[in-house]
This record gives sequence, C-alpha cells and structure tokens, in this order.
Amino acid sequence: MISLHGLCASKGIAIGKILVVERGHVEVQEKRLPKAKIDAEVRRFRRAVKRAGEQLKAIKAEIPPATPADVTAFIDTHLLMLEDTSLSKVPAKRIREERCNAEWALKTQHDALVRVFDSMEDPYLRTRRDDVSHVVDRVLRILMDRRNSTRRKALPSMKGRIIFADDLSPADTVLMQHRGVAALITEYGGPTSHTAILARSLRIPSVVGLRDSRSYLRNDDMVIVDGREGVVLVHPDDNALQHYERLYRRMNRMHGERRKLKRAPAVSADGEAIGLQANVELNSDIELLKDVDAAGVGLYRTEFLFMNRDDPPDEEEQYIAYAHLAGKVPGKPITIRTLDLGADKQVDGSRPNAPTSSNPALGLRAVRLCLKEQSLFRPQIRAILRVSADNPVRMMIPMLSTTQELVQVMQIIKICHRELEIAGHAFDVNMPVGAMIEVPAAAVCADIFARHLDFLSIGTNDLIQYTIAIDRVDDEVNYLYDPLNPAVLRLIQTTIRAGQKAGIPVAMCGEMAGDSRYTRLLLGLGLKEFSVHPNALLEVKQVIKESHIGNLRKMAQRIMRVVKSSTREALVAEMNHSIDN
Repeated sequence: MISLHGLCASKGIAIGKILVVERGHVEVQEKRLPKAKIDAEVRRFRRAVKRAGEQLKAIKAEIPPATPADVTAFIDTHLLMLEDTSLSKVPAKRIREERCNAEWALKTQHDALVRVFDSMEDPYLRTRRDDVSHVVDRVLRILMDRRNSTRRKALPSMKGRIIFADDLSPADTVLMQHRGVAALITEYGGPTSHTAILARSLRIPSVVGLRDSRSYLRNDDMVIVDGREGVVLVHPDDNALQHYERLYRRMNRMHGERRKLKRAPAVSADGEAIGLQANVELNSDIELLKDVDAAGVGLYRTEFLFMNRDDPPDEEEQYIAYAHLAGKVPGKPITIRTLDLGADKQVDGSRPNAPTSSNPALGLRAVRLCLKEQSLFRPQIRAILRVSADNPVRMMIPMLSTTQELVQVMQIIKICHRELEIAGHAFDVNMPVGAMIEVPAAAVCADIFARHLDFLSIGTNDLIQYTIAIDRVDDEVNYLYDPLNPAVLRLIQTTIRAGQKAGIPVAMCGEMAGDSRYTRLLLGLGLKEFSVHPNALLEVKQVIKESHIGNLRKMAQRIMRVVKSSTREALVAEMNHSIDN
C-alpha cells in the first residue's frame, strides 16, 4: 500500500478505481502569414471562439435543474470570458497587426492576461488566471483540432471512478459530477482554485497538489481518497478498505442528520450560544442561505461589483445591490466589507494609469487604496449607510494595519454622514463599524483597535499567509499554509482576548472558520462567532452542538503550548475524536 499526500480540496471519502484523464499540454508555435490569408485566419479564430461557447452551453444544458446556482455560475463565467473583448477581439487584432496565426495570437494574449492576474494580491482573484487558462485551452484545442476524443470516449464509463488528471477546468468538473464520478485527484492546483471550490459545492471528494504522483497511479488501480486529510492510498490492504468503508457509511449517516439541524440553534452541549453566519461572494450564494437558514451574513464581499467593467459602480448601483441582499434575509444582520482590491485595480478601469506594483500583496490595496482613491470609497460608504436605515447592517474595513488608517476612515464616515443629511437620505448614525484582522500588526495591536471599533473579524486566509510569508496559491510553497502554525494560533488568541477585554464581539470569516477540523479548537480559544460558506454551515453547527466548550478550553491551552507540529495535529484530532466515532 502506498500513501500519497496532497492538499484537502473537498471533504469526503471515496473508494474506487483510477481513471487517468490525459489532457496533454498544447504546444503553440508562431507562424507568419501572408497578407492574403489574414482575413481567413481571423474568421477561423472567430469560429473557434463560437464553437467553444457552444461546447460550454452544451455542458451547461447537461446539468440537472436541481443543481445549485453557484455551480452553473462557473460555466457562465467562462462564457462571459469568451465574449470579453480581451479574448474575443484582441487576438483578432493581433492576427491583423502581427500577421501571425490564431493560435499564437491567442497564446500571447493569454500570457499577457495571466501576468496581470499573477500581480494581484488577493488569493481568490489570482485564481481567476486559471479561468483564463481553461477558456484559452478550450479554444486552442478547437483551433488545433485536439478536442480530446479519448476523453469523450471515456465519459460513459466514469461512473464510480476516481478521476486523476494534471488539472481540471470547472466545466470538466461539472460534467464529471454529472457522469457520476466518485472523486477527483489532481497533480497540480490548490484548495482555493475554482475547480476545488466547485468540487466542494458539488460535494465531490477531492485531493489536489499531488505533485510527482503520476508514476504511482495507473488506470484501474484501486485507491482510497480521503478528502478530509488530503491523502490517497494506492492498492489499499483489507484493513484499510474495511476501515474506510465503515467511515464512509458513518459520514453518509452524519450528512443525513445534518439536514435536520437547519432550524436548530447553534448552541453547544453545555448551553453556550454561538453566532453562526454565512459568507456571501456571488448572488448565487444568497440563495444558498435559505437552504441552511443562516443567522445572517457575516461577510459580504463587494469586489465583484467592481470587476469586469470599464467604470466602477456608482452609489445608486451599490445601494440597490446591498438592499437586494438585505431583502433576501429580512431582519438578519449583514456585515458588508468595503472594497478589497489592490494596485492591480486598473484591470477594472477605475485607475487606468496606476503604476504597477513590484509587490502588490504589500502595496496599495484594500483600505489603503480606498483612502487614496476616495472617489471609490465615499460612494460605497454612503450606499452602505443608506441600507442601514432599514436593515441591521454593519460595515467592515479590510486590511487595517495602523491606527492612523482607522482615524482617516472614521473621518470619511463623518463626511459621508453630512453628505447624506444634505441629500435627505436616511441612515443609521450608529451603524456598527468593525475591522478585519488579517495583518499580523493588527492582530498584535488588536487591543488598540478594539477600543475604537464595534467589532472585529479575523480573516485567516491573509493572516496565515502574511504570518508565515507564503503564497497559498503557489504550488511550490502552498504546503506550508498551516492554520495550526503556533504563530497563527497566538495571533488568533490575542485577537479574541482583545475583543473580550473591550467587550466587543470577535468573529472569524476566513476558511479556517468553515473547516470543521478546527471548530472545537476555535471554541476552546474563546471564539463565539463564525462566518462560513453556506455549504459548510450545517457541518460546523453539528460540531458546535456536540461540543462541551468548558472541557475544550483546557485542551486548547495545552495545544497552544506545544511546539512540535505533529503533536499539535494529534491533539486537535483527539479533540475531534468523539465526533468521528
């Protein structure tokens, strides 16, 4: 038996035989064309783009009507990319100006777009480069007549198989789920890629980042995929098979039981009430809130209103969007995060002449950008304030790192108060204002911020990256991304204690909050509010209801004193033992 270790992308367990999907790398060569053939080459390119759109629409048509809306949203995103000028028109212009073949024009445009996305500091937005690559790859294969007939022939026999590939596009993932695959494993990719996010939404057990594993995996090899631990067992022995078969049956029973928790309050076994809200990124996520009856929206990301357009949304457009969200969850609290984009903002048209940052992750982003470009910031603040007139809305500032930034934000809010009064718009003058704690400096000084704010929310995605100094979407170093790193845990505990001392609530809205492996540890550290993706909410709620927080506090402090990573992991597993058995 061989044990391969990758990264957890989607929880779950699957047992079955491997089906290797060979996509192969598309090699593109530059060709100079005579002037007489240019028009024909442009037509060939446009036909390929049209054909790619037809293929995606055909895949979308195969998706069952009951499939969650966020699943089809990925296909729609790729269709929109095909229509975008940067992919539909710029390559045609390159063909004419450089007199090159369509494949080369598309490849050079792809490389230029990827460089832009690679310069972005937000991990989620950087993964959009994968979408560009998947769309371009589809068009290239049509241009080169490499439509992968091998894969099409394999589709009918995918039911119950474990798919192994270098990487998969969202369209591949949706189609494979429809064909009944048992699990997905890939040699590349990370837990924040769109394919991984989609696998979680579709509840397909998945392990990604199995680097250099191709020599160990062959067609029809029997494997066990443990999406919880990021482990793939090749040629498992009888003991391993029996163990995972029992675990598989137990997890299925637990999933059925979780559906019954929809209306149940998030209260621990010893009677402590825990706030359990949901993160919202896209409009499709709003519909998911109803499925799990979330207590509110703990994080509404507003960046998507600003993307894929030439001009930023004005105050009225933002007001309508925020009011629409409030109308979908009447009476429930909503935390709206202000714009969190960076020095790469010229991609969306609002800063066309902005200089390129040599290190945008440490550059002009989030609140820094908003303070510099108040024409972006003030309309958003006014829109949020207007929604607060009739709804329990809170505003959250991302990436605060100094008290001077906080002072400036508060001054701008007061200016917006006066502007709304003059315009005759109603608003809640006491609307709560809080901060995301995602920079180590802010966590260390959380007690200072807590004295001047109404709430704090820990953004673990960036906090972990900045603390350990790694890029979690970089395949070369993302194995270092560790929520249990002692420095990370200390910063989390420092922030929670600062909130307790100041008497203000502290939430967590990063991915760590939605990973049930860490729920009990966070409860033991004193966390009382969680905001998670809707798909993770019921699982986290179940852990909360089965936890005796009084007993967890001592164990959490024991974990905080441990230096060895393997010992920390073992203690966390021990914490969760009663849930898994």
